[in-house]
Amino acid sequence: MYILYYKPTCVFSQRVMQMAENFNVTLDLRDITESEEAMSELMEKGGEHKTPFFVDTESGVSMYESNDIIDYLREHVKGKVAESSPSRPRIHMAGDAVCVSCEG
Repeated sequence: MYILYYKPTCVFSQRVMQMAENFNVTLDLRDITESEEAMSELMEKGGEHKTPFFVDTESGVSMYESNDIIDYLREHVKGKVAESSPSRPRIHMAGDAVCVSCEG
């Protein structure tokens, strides 16, 4: 099972969730802003009050950093990802500027 500790307002968490959706990967989402239990688990497992934090319960792998999480998902779902699935998250535009955190 893949667990993602996240904050709804965290663009890096949103980026991981978008890529998981692109890869057709199901995440057990735990919002640390809504649940004291989720916050306690995050601190116990990761030791830092930041998101996103990812846990693969089957392999015992856990990590912070959206790029690392996306790379891990990409590698572990090889062959399971539909050919038409985008390999990068959607890019948000604000006028002529691209949201740097969403560039993938």
